[in-house]
Amino acid sequence: MTSLAPEMNDAATPDRRPHAVVIGSGFGGLAAAIRLGARGYRVSVLERLDSAGGRARVHRQDGFVFDAGPTIITAPFLLEELWALCGRRLDDDVTLRPVDPFYRFVFDDRVSFEYSGDAAAMEQAIRRLSPGDLDGYRRFMAMSERIFRVGFEQLGDQPFSAWTDMARIVPQMMTLQSYRSVYGLVSRYVSHEKLRLMLSFHPLLVGGNPFAASSIYALICFLERKWGVHFAMGGTGALVSGMVRLIEGQGGTMRYGETVTRIVVEGGAAVGVETARGARIDADIVVSNADATHTYTHLLADTRRRRWSDARLRRARQSMGLFVWYFGTDRQYTDVAHHTILLGPRYKGLIDDIFRHKILAEDFSLYLHRPTATDPSLAPPGCDAFYVLSPVPHMGAGIDWRAEAPKYRDRIAARLEAYLLPGLRQAVVSSRVTTPAEFETDLLSEQGAAFGLEPLLSQSAWFRPHNASEDVKNLYLVGAGTHPGAGVPGVLSSARVLDRVLPEPVR
Repeated sequence: MTSLAPEMNDAATPDRRPHAVVIGSGFGGLAAAIRLGARGYRVSVLERLDSAGGRARVHRQDGFVFDAGPTIITAPFLLEELWALCGRRLDDDVTLRPVDPFYRFVFDDRVSFEYSGDAAAMEQAIRRLSPGDLDGYRRFMAMSERIFRVGFEQLGDQPFSAWTDMARIVPQMMTLQSYRSVYGLVSRYVSHEKLRLMLSFHPLLVGGNPFAASSIYALICFLERKWGVHFAMGGTGALVSGMVRLIEGQGGTMRYGETVTRIVVEGGAAVGVETARGARIDADIVVSNADATHTYTHLLADTRRRRWSDARLRRARQSMGLFVWYFGTDRQYTDVAHHTILLGPRYKGLIDDIFRHKILAEDFSLYLHRPTATDPSLAPPGCDAFYVLSPVPHMGAGIDWRAEAPKYRDRIAARLEAYLLPGLRQAVVSSRVTTPAEFETDLLSEQGAAFGLEPLLSQSAWFRPHNASEDVKNLYLVGAGTHPGAGVPGVLSSARVLDRVLPEPVR
């Protein structure tokens, strides 16, 4: 076992700043590294893949650029903060372009709906769809704003380190009806089933079941209206590359192909990590952006844990899985929106199959991403780049994706061809697929779940693995599996929490 000495600066003298090791380079890990660097830590980011980004990595093939994961950027101020910490402006490095409409919904009966941030346009569209629901929609958006003011602005970057932190917010949660599901809350305001579906689908963006996720996630409706839905020109990978440059500009180090196999604990405190190459990297603090369940059950397998034991984590409910098909076409589909949500014939039944019954249903609902609608540079001239995402059960369902993936992709292609992309199967010139099996093996996500722990009220805030580990001193967690949860705003906010729980570096 080798131990790495302090890195050398340009003057060939050791860098004596306190050392922080960050495990994983997803948005949470990169944001944590930037914040640590700004506070005076020497930062090493260890990434097991050959490029940064984690779920937000980039696939490049056949002249096409495919963002592997997140495609929707909201709350851009969270990114602007990171650039400001480094004395730069986000606009200096990345252009965020507003997307309008936010989403185009296409239903099984071929009715379509343009879902946007323009309040007047939304009300006009609702008036056409269900005029009797217009007043209820307005009241729902007012409720969404109230939930946003508490759930995002007041609590999104607050640590829940003690049960008393949770107890203090119970009265507010009761007032905001957080005990209801998102679908249940929406249904109190509007009656048209299509409108209920559109206003309640947002938990699926963070791995949640709209019929089970706390109505606190209804805040996303107002969050999108407040700041808009954006796309990073060059793809989401442009944000990842920009964050890497910020880290390196602070004197931090990015190390790829480094799989952490163990967090070293001595005297109850994290003092470094060991890697698959047999190296020990000493650290003053360790920040894990790895899946929270993997962090505790694998990286701390030989450490006694009172709160996050293997047994407790086995009982926890993981989020859904994702089937993602990335494809490029040798023609353009100029009438297809940047974001399209293509609904199947069922809503609740399909959700139950995914989350409760854990079966791969014959039908599906799809999210189709066409980034070339906004940035044509992501495909060769005259071509389009796409990815289509289908929520599916996680690996706990026992689905053999090696056998099922080709058949499932073909069924999706037929559906897209019939509803949105005529001649698709003859137009595809580049193709790749990611299933829950790859989430499990490549990203070390527990059961191949795409978003970590399922966002239930009983698995939120204090009930979620804490940002400052309760079991190991000097160990901190960021990313989808800790507070406040999944989604780009969530994981960026998890790094924000570190400013409240991390000690100042001791030189």
